[in-house]
Amino acid sequence: MRKAKIERKTLETGVELELVIDGSGEHDISTGIPFFDHMLTHIARHGFFDLKVSATGDTEVDFHHSVEDIGICLGQAFKIALDGYKGIVRYGNALVPMDEALVSVAIDIGGRPHLVFNAKIERAKVGDFDTELVEEFLKAFNTHHIIEAIFKALAKALDAATMIDKRVTGVLSTKGKI
Repeated sequence: MRKAKIERKTLETGVELELVIDGSGEHDISTGIPFFDHMLTHIARHGFFDLKVSATGDTEVDFHHSVEDIGICLGQAFKIALDGYKGIVRYGNALVPMDEALVSVAIDIGGRPHLVFNAKIERAKVGDFDTELVEEFLKAFNTHHIIEAIFKALAKALDAATMIDKRVTGVLSTKGKI
């Protein structure tokens, strides 16, 4: 089973995260940031990943440290669960429309970090959540629907990129290594 458990403790945060790639979308998420919990739920549900996240942080200062450290942990969990990237499709993309939003996410899950983030952010907050943290999470909007569509598209792209393709022998790279 492709799964991973990550724990990260710093002076600012404590994160425990469990990921099952071949799940059903089950989730148990508690970050202390309700809107972010809602967005992580979209990743689990729309990507069919089982995801447990329990996080504490200095949210009285702001949400930045928690969001960033959860992003780091989720990235580490995918890397561990994919066990050298053997057999996966590697590339995924999704186009998700939601009301006034149309979001496109394309991903190469091959371990080369790069982000191009083009989203028009017209509001600084959705509830108590700073919208600038969406880009921070994707590294380590108009409204709620744009951000929600981004997380749903990310989930769909991750789901597509992590699928096993029986035609792939080893890793999908001409170098033989990702």
